[in-house]
Amino acid sequence: MSESREFAAPGGTTLDNLGVRLHDGGATLRVWSQNGTDIELVIFDETDLDWVTAELPLVRRDGDVWEATTPLLRPGTRYAIRVDGPHGAGNTFNPETLLLDPYARGLAQTDGYEQWRSVVIADGFDWGASTKPQIPLGRTVIYEGHLKGMTKRHPDIPPALHGTYAGLAHPEMIAYFHSLGVTSIELLPIQAFVSEPRLLDRGLTNYWGYNTLNFFTPHAAYATDEASKAGPEAVLAEFKGMVKLLHEAGLEVILDVVYNHTSEEGIGGPRSSLRGIDNANYYRQQPDGAYIDTTGVGNALDTSTDAAARLVLDSLRYWARDMQIDGFRFDLAVALGRDGSHEFTPEHPLLRAISEDPALHDVKLIAEPWDVGLGGWHTGGFPEGWHEWNDRYRDRVRNFWLSDIDYARRASAPVGIGGFATRLAGSSNTFSEERGPLASVNFVTAHDGFTLHDLVSYDTKHNEANGEENRDGTNMNRAFNHGVEGPTDDPAIQATRRKAMRNLLGTLLLSAGIPMITAGDETGRTQHGNNNAYAHDSDLTWLSWEHEDWQHDLRAHVATLTRLRRENPALRPRRYARLDEHTPHASVMDWFNQNGETMEQAQWTDPGNRTLQYVAESTPLDGPSNRILLIVHGTETAIDVTLPTEVEGATRFVSLWSSADEHPDVEQHAFAPGDVLAVPPTSMRLFRVE
Repeated sequence: MSESREFAAPGGTTLDNLGVRLHDGGATLRVWSQNGTDIELVIFDETDLDWVTAELPLVRRDGDVWEATTPLLRPGTRYAIRVDGPHGAGNTFNPETLLLDPYARGLAQTDGYEQWRSVVIADGFDWGASTKPQIPLGRTVIYEGHLKGMTKRHPDIPPALHGTYAGLAHPEMIAYFHSLGVTSIELLPIQAFVSEPRLLDRGLTNYWGYNTLNFFTPHAAYATDEASKAGPEAVLAEFKGMVKLLHEAGLEVILDVVYNHTSEEGIGGPRSSLRGIDNANYYRQQPDGAYIDTTGVGNALDTSTDAAARLVLDSLRYWARDMQIDGFRFDLAVALGRDGSHEFTPEHPLLRAISEDPALHDVKLIAEPWDVGLGGWHTGGFPEGWHEWNDRYRDRVRNFWLSDIDYARRASAPVGIGGFATRLAGSSNTFSEERGPLASVNFVTAHDGFTLHDLVSYDTKHNEANGEENRDGTNMNRAFNHGVEGPTDDPAIQATRRKAMRNLLGTLLLSAGIPMITAGDETGRTQHGNNNAYAHDSDLTWLSWEHEDWQHDLRAHVATLTRLRRENPALRPRRYARLDEHTPHASVMDWFNQNGETMEQAQWTDPGNRTLQYVAESTPLDGPSNRILLIVHGTETAIDVTLPTEVEGATRFVSLWSSADEHPDVEQHAFAPGDVLAVPPTSMRLFRVE
């Protein structure tokens, strides 16, 4: 692995203040291009974006930064740049192409896919007394959703606000988030993006938004019609207004950000910004100019160069500081940590700079710890300060409650309960002791893949509507339809599916780590077996707010589980416990079998043993400790479980929740050590130890 190169740090370098900076008498535009030989600023009429009103040259300064100062750049000015340079491998200059300023704070669109203009923005937003909630990691419950899809069909939100920034901050949505007990709203990409020409040709659209056009501008299509007509400054104000209202309600805003590639696709794709400014330095490529694509979409940002790394860092600083964002989930984050030899290193200067930058000290950093390039899977491999989507958690939990049950119906369960227990307790086999269980962002579903409902209702994907003959989307779903593919009127299968959803949600919200719920899973939303619905902006992907009784019951289970998580710190340790040693903020764990006896080594891997009792005790620095008992039973046969008698000081076990109940039982029942409980097939049960 080659040694990573340092890039220009945040302060005191020639890469400071790129983009437009307003000052008395106009503004200064600064653009970086090492290989460019001539750069021109183009000013347009405010209403006719094809009418050029002025053209000014930029002058090359130190560090390959080009600069122009002019009174023509003022708030509301529409502008573009043209860049000329040499031809040859790696370069794609065209002095006729109108390009976006990579640091533009606002955008305006003319007719046509590539017809965009940058817009000068003056920030005058009043944040008032609003501050970031700064939810402690141990208390964080993430709710991942699509900004438009969450409110597009909400009956109690005014139609003018459906699918908008303002709609997400409507009191009805805030009340809903509070009722679920989530703390942090993670939004699929909202940085300005476009749909790929291939999708538009098929009458589809890039609904998810993983095709970024500009790293500094909120997506205008998510603003209300009123704000959109008023222009980019009004769009920006509506976005900030959303953040302000959510913060005032104590809710965090986390953005899913796509810095690993841009919408310029592969060579021959759209040339809208970076490709025309300095292709050789912004994108990873071979010596002959062929792109090295570690993202699967045609290009990969080359963060081993100063300019590309600084672009990412400056964008993050802008969203964290000026937009008051609470955290970022980095799409295909391994691509950002690849060095000059295109190999991943956790010591990459950009990864280190992001976690150490003073402007980002109060934000949550969540990596999707893989990309599609060679050697691209690195779950557990990111440095301190980072948290990671834990795909190993997802796979093991799905296997335990779904794939293993499917297999057991045809033969016998393939594995025991040991691997599942490791994930339940915080994935200590994946994350270092220094990082602890909160390095793991646990999830069972995400925007990409089956919904929770479809995970228990389909064995295989059904993506025909995507127009790719069902070739797209993963084939490895670890799903189980419980006997019938798709919808069924069989009440027994319906009941089993509902319990499977409760088991999956219960595991997620009772595990050590940071839980992430996918929007709509709390009410059993379906995409009819489509596990890659990225191209559908329709009822298929929008949340429905018309629910049957069983859906209300499922939502009540989620609200109960998040409340129990809050009330019982033993469920959310910050550190891993050490054997025979007091570790503050860890949870001391004891494991018992169905007979209430300490688990023996052989029982962990025995496929015939899929039942355990898990006791966790919190170890606070001050104040009383808290203890829980969780029973997990992973076969389709009912079983008798003897409550353990060897839990020191325990006099009774008070029931808190059971996945076997269709609706959460509000009545608490107390049991004594040694009592025998009848545990239904494939179920969980939680107790408080007193």
